[in-house]
Amino acid sequence: MIMGIVMVIMVMAMVIMVMAMVIMVIIPIPGAAAVIDLDVTSDASLAALAPAVSAHTPQLDLVIYAAGLLHRRHAPPGEPAGPERRLADVSRDSLTAAMAVNGFGPILAAAALEKLVPRRDRHAVWATLTARVGSIGDNGLGGWYAYRASKAAANMLMRTLAIEWRRSRPAATVLAIHPGTVATPLSAPFRSPDHPGVLPAADAADNILARIADAEPSLSGSFLAYDGSPIEW
Repeated sequence: MIMGIVMVIMVMAMVIMVMAMVIMVIIPIPGAAAVIDLDVTSDASLAALAPAVSAHTPQLDLVIYAAGLLHRRHAPPGEPAGPERRLADVSRDSLTAAMAVNGFGPILAAAALEKLVPRRDRHAVWATLTARVGSIGDNGLGGWYAYRASKAAANMLMRTLAIEWRRSRPAATVLAIHPGTVATPLSAPFRSPDHPGVLPAADAADNILARIADAEPSLSGSFLAYDGSPIEW
């Protein structure tokens, strides 16, 4: 049987994510890939996801939720486009937008696809890319209110999902993974070209896949850095 893999990723550029909240679901199939548009802020779009995926694969062995919202190129007038540096920058719009994609998106996608995740007969991995800045214990700098809060929410929701799936899908592993600072359009406005520790996208992908390869059910509910080290909640 062909492994069913869903990768939920950003479409091309941050501006598309911001304006439409549309992301792509990519399903590898023999010699090609099926691409399905998904709007994680739309209940109708989420409801249509499982039927669309099941048309290509009967079950899922791996799901990587990699959609993320850090800055808005079309922020409302008077609001910063980037993450908040001070309390005065915080707005309902920025909090809601970040939560919709970063916080609520992973768990709503999991709910939409749960029936395709094997129950007991086959190992499956759900990996959500979160961020170290979503760690409450590790927060020593402040700022980035919406992004931090939304990633912390994603971490809690993935931990809670792991507890439920230990009962209903004991062979599944749920992980929250910090990919590091990656050379992508998401991080570009907030790092210099020679910023230390920036990972090429290919290296970051290899690190994520290495964590997934090590993802035994006993690790379900873990919050891990790209090198496999645990991160405090």
